[in-house]
Amino acid sequence: MAQQKYNARDVDFQIEDFLSPGTWITIEEINTFSKSHEEETADTTVFTSQGQAESQKMQIAKSMTIEGFRKRDNVTGAIAPGQAKVEALSERLGEESLGRFRFSHKNDTTWSVWTAHVNLGDQGGGNNDKVGWAATFTRSGAETTVAKP
Repeated sequence: MAQQKYNARDVDFQIEDFLSPGTWITIEEINTFSKSHEEETADTTVFTSQGQAESQKMQIAKSMTIEGFRKRDNVTGAIAPGQAKVEALSERLGEESLGRFRFSHKNDTTWSVWTAHVNLGDQGGGNNDKVGWAATFTRSGAETTVAKP
């Protein structure tokens, strides 16, 4: 099978409705995303290391930032459902701050699922701009996968 590049716009992002578990809501108007990887290491250097640093990876962390445009209903003023759910989760603390977030390319057979907390990014724009919207999901625990229906 030949490998090929794929379009970023074909990746879908969804948040689980924490008031109705098992119900997933697409996060609307995304035009940019970036997945970040971090690690924590332990220094294992000893005298017999002969001046050569030694270390071991002890912890990994991942986050996903999604950005796009803030969307609202022209009549009611309500924020788009997916964005509203992200914003509601961002206001929660402690155990309640954790929600489920998933993403997948349209041709994938599985979703990547994270339990994560979310931090809203800056919102705004200039005179000739649409209002921007951003959120960063920080994974808590290991990634899981689930088959697409």
